[in-house]
Amino acid sequence: MHGLIGLVDTAELLATELVGNAVRHTKGPVILRVSWKPGTLRIGAWDANPEPPEPPRELAKHLDLEEGRGLGLVRACADLWGWQPLSRNGSKGKYVWCELTTAA
Repeated sequence: MHGLIGLVDTAELLATELVGNAVRHTKGPVILRVSWKPGTLRIGAWDANPEPPEPPRELAKHLDLEEGRGLGLVRACADLWGWQPLSRNGSKGKYVWCELTTAA
């Protein structure tokens, strides 16, 4: 109905990577948020670590490793991604997000 079926596999991968990174690199809660506005699906994860995320500079060097490529995949597969410092319920952390756009 919204033209999102073509984004399902990529959206699942990106959500898994964002939440997996948050769980692996922080102590405390993790919150996944998915939102839709016409033409754009946004996926984001909040975690309690305020340190900025650092994707690998070259994804190809990490393809055979079991870890260290999550944000590289996000950067490679998303149309846009970023992060921002964020506070929630008095706890500081960050919100890492990515966007997928639908074909017009």
